[in-house]
Amino acid sequence: MKTEDAAIAAINQATTELRLPSLKAQAEPLAATAVKTGLTHMGYLAELLACEVDDRNDRLRARRINEAKFPRMKRLADFDLTASQVKPTVLAKLATGSYLEAGEPIVLLGDSGTGKSHLLIGLGIAACEMGKKVKYTTCANLINELVEAADDRQLSRTVARYGRLDLLCLDEVGYVHADPRGAELLFQIMTEREERASIAIASNLPFSEWGQVFPNPRLVSAVVDRVTFNAHIIETGSQSYRYQTSKRKTETSK
Repeated sequence: MKTEDAAIAAINQATTELRLPSLKAQAEPLAATAVKTGLTHMGYLAELLACEVDDRNDRLRARRINEAKFPRMKRLADFDLTASQVKPTVLAKLATGSYLEAGEPIVLLGDSGTGKSHLLIGLGIAACEMGKKVKYTTCANLINELVEAADDRQLSRTVARYGRLDLLCLDEVGYVHADPRGAELLFQIMTEREERASIAIASNLPFSEWGQVFPNPRLVSAVVDRVTFNAHIIETGSQSYRYQTSKRKTETSK
């Protein structure tokens, strides 16, 4: 029978080899708590394993958020609905992530400053916290990446990588005009994900003006068709969300 010190040393060694850092850290303090509370051996083991599982999930969520490459942290809970025309019920439904399981698109349309990027990032972070694979990028950056991949003969690999994502967050659609080649490459990404995995798009242009982004009329029609089928289309309006939020904060502080 092992002494207490020998048992602790054996646990430390085993948890190090098995890569169970949380179990290693909590084994001794939880054992002391178990003695005080009269917890059974099985109860102690269950508590210990629960700590490891919770911490592992926390690390996974943090890694997913880091890998998504968000430009800043914006959570849905921090979005000021009182300064926006977005309905709380719509946002609450999307926050559940049910659209991800169905592979449904989300399109955020509105003028600059109306909260599109905040919502886009917030939805992405919420998906990461559900354990989903997410990637954030702007339309211009994605097109540049695809053009470079095509030039390096890595296009199929890059398209496949984007196809494996649970959610692609595509920001700033409409801010930069895409040349015919770039538009066609972007269309490949949308086709790869169609009705299989979700894409969330933020644009300052209504669909009728997407011809400013995609120069080929047929391509515009095909793109709009793909991103609107079974989509959640949210109009954030024309009144600046940032301005309204700042105004409310100023009035509150008076």
